[in-house]
Amino acid sequence: MIIRIDELSDVPIYQQIRNQIVMGISDGTLAAGEQLPTVRALALEMGINTMTVSKAYQQLKMEGYIMTDRKNGARVRSNIEKQGNMSEGNKTELKRIVSEARLSGVPKQEIIKLVEKFYGGK
Repeated sequence: MIIRIDELSDVPIYQQIRNQIVMGISDGTLAAGEQLPTVRALALEMGINTMTVSKAYQQLKMEGYIMTDRKNGARVRSNIEKQGNMSEGNKTELKRIVSEARLSGVPKQEIIKLVEKFYGGK
């Protein structure tokens, strides 16, 4: 998996890393049990501080997407807990995206099509 960082984004780099790993897990680019690069290797490859990568991995671990141990490093969890609901933060982010789309004149059906596409539907 290739992680791309947008240096001009308002989104912190650790959050960009976290988001791209979550999307990779969701779309199957990262398989259950797959080994992630070490903190040091990913930081070196991307030219960023190891603490930035470490923060992303800590967040992913806390959220239940990856597991870590000193011997095997970080791996995608095989059994990600399916809570069946969205966090309040994700609801707020979705509301922001829909609001911006509505203000930009994007038809509701276009948003629905995109959600279906991203969710794995039509």
